Amino acid sequence: MINHLKIFVLLALLLMLVGIPALCHAEANLEINTPAIASVKQSMQSRHAQLDEYYNSGAVGLTQDGTVQLRDANAVPLAKRQQVNTLVAAENRDRDTLYREIARANNHPEWEAKIRSTFGQRWISRAKSGWWYKASNGAWKQK
Repeated sequence: MINHLKIFVLLALLLMLVGIPALCHAEANLEINTPAIASVKQSMQSRHAQLDEYYNSGAVGLTQDGTVQLRDANAVPLAKRQQVNTLVAAENRDRDTLYREIARANNHPEWEAKIRSTFGQRWISRAKSGWWYKASNGAWKQK
């Protein structure tokens, strides 16, 4: 009986130190698909061809938080700046929706920030050579 009590107390202390969430933590399924996710991915895919020119020129870059940002407005002709701003805003709306929907589809809306950061790292790692990204210190770097 005493040995069982000691084991119980040790397990209780271990759970207090480690925490139950750490023992039960699951990874998000980033490849999960729902109609909402499929729709936003299609929207992003169709926009990519328009943004590609601006990634290549360095006008638009990727950020650590999974968004895109106008990096160098001077790399965009004045007549096209409004169009680029509109593209960037639409892309960021879709990315926000994507991260939120993936978290919801995993039944963990509280994971949205982690999913966002994971995608931010993915987008940067998959970027073409010559594209720009914002490093964790806030400085722009060219890949």
